[in-house]
Parts: sequence; C-alpha cells; structure tokens
Amino acid sequence: MKKDQMPNGRRAVLRLAAALGATATVGYLAADRFASPEPPPGAAPAPHGPPGAGSGAGPAAGPQAARAARLRPSSYRLQPMTAYAPPAFRRAVPPVRQRPFLSMSGVGRSMVLSFDDGPDPRYTPGILETLRRYECRAMFFVCGEMAVENPDLLREMADDGHVVGNHSWSHPLIPKLRPSRIRDELGSTSEVVERTLGAAPLWYRAPYGAWNRHSFEIGAELGMEPLAWTVDTLDWKEPGTGTIVRRVLDGAAPGVVVLSHDAGGDRSQSVAALRRYLPELLDAGYHITVPRR
Repeated sequence: MKKDQMPNGRRAVLRLAAALGATATVGYLAADRFASPEPPPGAAPAPHGPPGAGSGAGPAAGPQAARAARLRPSSYRLQPMTAYAPPAFRRAVPPVRQRPFLSMSGVGRSMVLSFDDGPDPRYTPGILETLRRYECRAMFFVCGEMAVENPDLLREMADDGHVVGNHSWSHPLIPKLRPSRIRDELGSTSEVVERTLGAAPLWYRAPYGAWNRHSFEIGAELGMEPLAWTVDTLDWKEPGTGTIVRRVLDGAAPGVVVLSHDAGGDRSQSVAALRRYLPELLDAGYHITVPRR
C-alpha cells in the first residue's frame, strides 16, 4: 500500500466525522437566526414590547453584541414570519346600491329603532338606560365630530350590543359635496369608530336622507350598506312627547325602521317618548332588533 493511500475503514470514519461537523454547524446557525439574541453580561433585561423597541441599555461590546446588532427583530423575525403568514381576513365589499334600505324583510314581527346625530352626553345615556331596562338593542348612527368627543358613550353602545353606524362627520348635505369631501366625511367617521371599538361600521345613513350616486359608491368601498327609515318621528321639530309616541305606535308594523334622534338639539322629548312607546311595542308583541350582516 502506498503512503498516500488510506485504509477504507479509516476513510469512512473521517467522512462521517466531517458530515457530523457540517450538520452541527448548520443547526447552530439556524437556531441562532430564530432565537432571541442573548444580552451581554451585566446588561439590563430587554423590555417587553413590539419588535425593534429600544431597551434603554448602553451599547454592548464583544461578539454577542455584534450578533445582536446583526439579528435585530426587524431582520430576523418580521420578514420570515410575515412572508409565510396567511393574508388578513377582509369582509367582502357590499354591492353599490341605487337606493337605501327602507325596512327589513323576513324578520317576522320585528322592528328596528334607530337614533341619529349622537352621541350626546345629555340625551344618549337616557336612551341607553331605557333600552337596557327592556333588554332591547337599537342602531345609533353617529356623527364623527360627536363620537370623537364621547368615546365612552360609543363603547357603552357597543358593550350593550347596539349597532353603531356612520352618519358622516359634520352632518352636511351630501349631494352638494365633491366626491373627495364625501370620502372624508364618511371615512373619518369610520376611522373614529374603528379606533374606538376595534371594528369599522357596517351601516351608514346620509344626513337629511339625501343620498347620491357618489355616496352609494364610497359607502360600499368603505364596507357599508345604506339604511334609511320607514317611520320618521320628526322629533327634531320638538312636537311634544305625546306626538312622538303616537307616530311610533301608529307606524308600527313588521320590518319597520323608526327614526329618532339623540343629539342635534333638545332631545329630552325623544328620551321621554322612548320610555313610553317601547314597553307598549313589546306588549303588542313586537320584537325590537337590529339588522344582521
């Protein structure tokens, strides 16, 4: 046997050792890439927080510090994980309507109570209290400029199971606005609702009931369906509590949507009227509900 030739057994052992060494090296690098960098000795523990948040500790020295700088969360955690994450769920955009819904169909002996222009700390709490007493849910179409000032009332509505809808930001006459302004009015209000409640509104109502093609298109883009009403109490004219009660009871029928207000003026008659007509509707066998989407 020549000097430069190696026995087959010894050669096999060396090949096995080399393969094991390579495997260990790859395993170490992989573990190092997805593990949190270890803090250098004496450094303060990293705070809990979003990836990339600073720890407040001074710069560290040594190979561990270099590795930590090389493997910041933004480069080793966010990119690989988001690359393989499933897409976020998005609710299907509703169709562009040519007219708003005026009532509900196929709901049996049910009615919807809706209140516009709030929330107002002077009147909305009284309406919420009455609805809570009779365990009924309603719809509140809020104006953004009121919602942003009264987030606690917005949360109270949601906590009680009421539907919070979009009634524009400042209650303008929609057909007189440019499309960009309509988008601002509806979009800004949806943003406030979503920021406060964690979900954007699914329904909207045009101020004064004045709709146009642009409002239907933009509302649909924002994921909302348009809802008008069947019975208008005209409570904004302050006709008297008895008149409001009579209008609701006279207009009561399956699928009816009743329009009242909890802001935009003196709404004490509206609050008092609800206390009277709600128990009468329930005694008449009506179920007060909200639309589902």
